[in-house]
Amino acid sequence: METPLLTLYGPVAEDLILVEDLLESTKRVEIPMLKRMLDHALEARGKRLRPALVLLAGTFGDYDLNRLVPLGAAIELLHTASLVHDDVVDGATSRRGRPTANQLFDNALTVLLGDYMFANAAEMVTRTGSLHVTRLFALTLMKMTSGELDQDAAAFDVGKDIQHYLWRIGGKTASLFANATEGGASLAGCRPEWVEALRSYGYNLGMAFQIVDDVLDFVGDEAVLGKPVGSDLREGNLTLPALLLLERYPKDNPIAKFFSARRKREQYLQEAIRMVRETEVIELSRDMARDYVARACEAIGGLPDTPAKRSLLDIARYVLERNS
Repeated sequence: METPLLTLYGPVAEDLILVEDLLESTKRVEIPMLKRMLDHALEARGKRLRPALVLLAGTFGDYDLNRLVPLGAAIELLHTASLVHDDVVDGATSRRGRPTANQLFDNALTVLLGDYMFANAAEMVTRTGSLHVTRLFALTLMKMTSGELDQDAAAFDVGKDIQHYLWRIGGKTASLFANATEGGASLAGCRPEWVEALRSYGYNLGMAFQIVDDVLDFVGDEAVLGKPVGSDLREGNLTLPALLLLERYPKDNPIAKFFSARRKREQYLQEAIRMVRETEVIELSRDMARDYVARACEAIGGLPDTPAKRSLLDIARYVLERNS
């Protein structure tokens, strides 16, 4: 886990060890192949941002780790399982500089690995003892899957617009952030207006997070990202920078050429990446991410001034500044 983020997690940083322990326990299975696959999937510890949000939201009420930790672990496991399935769908061979599960094993086994992780996550949510939070988790999984299905169905379709993109990332990314903060606040028994404030914070933070991800796909460092620049566009996925380029430069646009060409496709792709980098669309995309972060911070403006609230505000700023 990145040291700067651990610092931002402040009041819940030590309690995240309990989430880590619960995730580690999922590897204790009897089937050797499944154990090897789980070891690989969970070996690269991510930012643990989503479980941190669960715990931070929980501090605004009855901070019961016996309920909050299972939700935090379930949400992280759901996030990881979704990446495992994404890699199969995308035919990805590496993620963050490491071979994907489907590269090491095969697609059929990797799909089953993702299924197992989804089921494991669902079992963890039941440990919260909350029917509301369990239902919220199921609805979130439905939204995430709908967003991913839509992304694949819309591949190489220049007819999609920015509103469609925002709806899609709201489902595939922001819904899980909202689940983390709303779920944590609900388990803590927070007053309804605080639950809604934290849900709104999570949703808007997730929107900003995905937009920054999509910006980094064009301008990030390949060594840090662990994937080639322009990977989304290569797969036909129109993200915000690409959509802005199509909207603002409709004539002789290299993205449209790349999508329709049978020859010189790599040339058009590189032209599109260069044009995205050299025009105003990157800054416009960052502006939209800033707007979502501002909404996130505004949403929790009425919450008590606590170390957890300050951590949430710091995390929002981090999302804008991150490079991976």
